[in-house]
Amino acid sequence: MAEQKFERGTSLSIFVSDRREDITALIFAFVIAFGVLLTT
Repeated sequence: MAEQKFERGTSLSIFVSDRREDITALIFAFVIAFGVLLTT
């Protein structure tokens, strides 16, 4: 029962873990949203 439930897609990532990648994407999204908020 060691089969994978889903395919990750690509293994080409500069991040060590999925959690670090998600946190970094969330931070970038907040920075972009804050920049858009300030420029409008």
